[in-house]
Amino acid sequence: MKKLNSGLIFERFSEKEKTPFEKLFEIFKELITHTSGDFDEAINWLRELDKEYKLTDKNYTIDDFIEDLLKKSYIKKEIDPNSYNNLNKIVITSKTEKLLREHALKQVFGNLKKTKSGNHKSKFSGLSDDTNGDFRRYQFGDSIDKISITESIKNAQLNSFDELKISESDLVVYDSLQKNQMSTILMIDISHSMILYGEDRITPAKKVAMALSELITTRYPKDTLDILTFGNDAEIIELKDLPYLNVGPYHTNTVAGLDLALDLLRKKKNSNKQIFMITDGKPSCIKLSNGNYYKNSVGLDNKIVEKCYEKARKAKKLGIPITTFMIAQDPYLQQFVREFTNANSGKAFFTGLKGLGEIIFEDYEKNRKKKYS
Repeated sequence: MKKLNSGLIFERFSEKEKTPFEKLFEIFKELITHTSGDFDEAINWLRELDKEYKLTDKNYTIDDFIEDLLKKSYIKKEIDPNSYNNLNKIVITSKTEKLLREHALKQVFGNLKKTKSGNHKSKFSGLSDDTNGDFRRYQFGDSIDKISITESIKNAQLNSFDELKISESDLVVYDSLQKNQMSTILMIDISHSMILYGEDRITPAKKVAMALSELITTRYPKDTLDILTFGNDAEIIELKDLPYLNVGPYHTNTVAGLDLALDLLRKKKNSNKQIFMITDGKPSCIKLSNGNYYKNSVGLDNKIVEKCYEKARKAKKLGIPITTFMIAQDPYLQQFVREFTNANSGKAFFTGLKGLGEIIFEDYEKNRKKKYS
């Protein structure tokens, strides 16, 4: 943009050319997510892609890229305890773990426009905070689009002596309706069926978990998010564990997941609590009082299903709604989810994988909004 005496002239914007490292790094972030943090496997995939699509040349090779990853502290060498000679292995660092969550947030939620609908079938619209007509001083973290230009200039005029200068203390924002703090449990199904039939269901679920965790920790730091996985048993996982999340040779113990989620929420002080559950919808396992597992993968077992309904009703009594994101299309499984949802008076989205992140984002935002009579 050039400034002339007669005004401003806008020139054509040209996007900055990416360096060879930046181009490869975008692909690497996708590969390391798909391989659940396995660096060697991700690099092997990258080398195969390089052979097919000529991603590098003699001036910058995959080995150069690995050296840059080390120099920039995206990866590190550590002793492999499983090797006979204590050889080094390469692992990703906490810096990369954080970057993957940011990447997932941008990838999953980045195409949502405020007050615009997404590309999925949903009755909810995009993020839009309602204002109450009042103003307040700008605080660090306030969105730029909430700044009232007119009121801010008025303040600057009152506070300026010679020339008009706007400082941070002059800025005024539209006051939005107060929102309640929220405690959320995100349950992720890691049963073997999440990768059956040639469909990778766990990677989209993992990306949604990383995106939602990054959204809450950066935008709503007073909210709480706990993430748990459920297969034969249920287990709490930390944010740093998300890139490494993978399925196992497990059945689906939905009851164990709900039990753990309810135990966690009982300890939360926030008055607003909710459970998000991402699953292919087929409970096939419960743990008996003697410690043994009762398993049945054929159809829907009434003994297991009734336990699920019991937990749904228990959550309802505690005032905890359960929102189920059903990513399988089988009619009998969808019917189970409907009955489960009715028992809890919760919600269900039969989304498949496309648009899963957008729907979760919008539902989270909607649930946070304080309702006024």
